Amino acid sequence: MTTVGFIGTGNMGSALARAAAKSGAADRLLLANRTPEKARRLAQELGGEACENREVASEADVLFLAVKPQMLDGMLSGIRDVLEARTKRLVVVSMVAGRDLAALDSLLGGLPVVRVMPNIPVAAGCGVTLLTASDKVTEEEKAYVRRLLAASGAVEELEEHLLDAATGVTGCGPAYAAMFVEALADGAVACGLPRKDAIAYACRMLMGTAQMILESGEHPGVLKDRVCSPAGSTIQGVRTLEQRGFRAAVTDAVIASWEKEF
Repeated sequence: MTTVGFIGTGNMGSALARAAAKSGAADRLLLANRTPEKARRLAQELGGEACENREVASEADVLFLAVKPQMLDGMLSGIRDVLEARTKRLVVVSMVAGRDLAALDSLLGGLPVVRVMPNIPVAAGCGVTLLTASDKVTEEEKAYVRRLLAASGAVEELEEHLLDAATGVTGCGPAYAAMFVEALADGAVACGLPRKDAIAYACRMLMGTAQMILESGEHPGVLKDRVCSPAGSTIQGVRTLEQRGFRAAVTDAVIASWEKEF
């Protein structure tokens, strides 16, 4: 019988808790939050149990930490004695931004640690969660974490030194994509299309384009060239984007987010 616990049931914590519940891999789901009512509502929704941090730390086989970075130290100080008293193996899954495996190893007294960085579309079941783990985590344990999170979208393992660069795309990218959708819709509205339709068409266009690139395995430039007919309207739009520095601006945005992590 495997018990999965969450300390923190905010937006990301609740999204991954829902994925864990859907996975069927958790025999028991424990949920704790600094606002107990949030944990109780989620527990009622998922068939889990709302409880205190110390109970989660004591009972869980896999413990998700889904608290804000500035809250981590204080939260851990309240459960450290419980963690130290445990005799049963515990794998900790940290969603805490800015705390690398070395720091978590020190804070958690050498427990096996998996770092995950989910993005906001996990709430819709179509996100990307980046995963890296300490060498104390077994392949079977990593596979179990991946199974727990599968319903949230793709789960991609990578080396820790690449995590910040990838997060610049997966974690920050939804904001950039939302701005692009808004800008496309603004253009269409300026040309007379109702905003509701403009937003819907832009979203579906992005989803379809992304799916084509993923399924074909082709470079995105190939699809771009395929759409750009000679003397057509699309190439004129591409020319305008290039004049305004579109690609350079997006590249610089990703680099800026990566630099912020240091």
